[in-house]
Amino acid sequence: MSEIKPRITDDMKSAMKAKDKDALKAIRMILGAINQKEVDDRIELDDTQVLAVIQKMVKQRKDSISQFKEAGRSDLVEVEEAELVIINNYMPAQLSEADITIAVDKAIADLGASSMQDMGKLMGALKGPLAGKADMGVVSGVIRSRLS
Repeated sequence: MSEIKPRITDDMKSAMKAKDKDALKAIRMILGAINQKEVDDRIELDDTQVLAVIQKMVKQRKDSISQFKEAGRSDLVEVEEAELVIINNYMPAQLSEADITIAVDKAIADLGASSMQDMGKLMGALKGPLAGKADMGVVSGVIRSRLS
């Protein structure tokens, strides 16, 4: 049973009572994405799967923000950034780059990786333990710098 989903539902109720339309919209979007995934897969999501859905939403917002900035649409950038702040409330604390470097160094030592050909193995080994805790793009950059 998920612990995150009831928290999101409680936050939705609080946003309704506070008449916070922006928060309510973002929270309903999160719950909609979670419910859609549950209906599509015909399962009840656990916390890990809920985090994966939320992480996907974070990535979508970041991509949208960068595209809107390129197009000069500051009005849409503000909307996406506001949603991103609310969505990030449900993500676990992100690891610092120093912590990511420590995890990458440990994985390199454990797997005996020595070249860029081992990048896939390293990413696979780190994806589970760092899921939701670190941006995998940053992890990839650290791996590249360590192996080159």
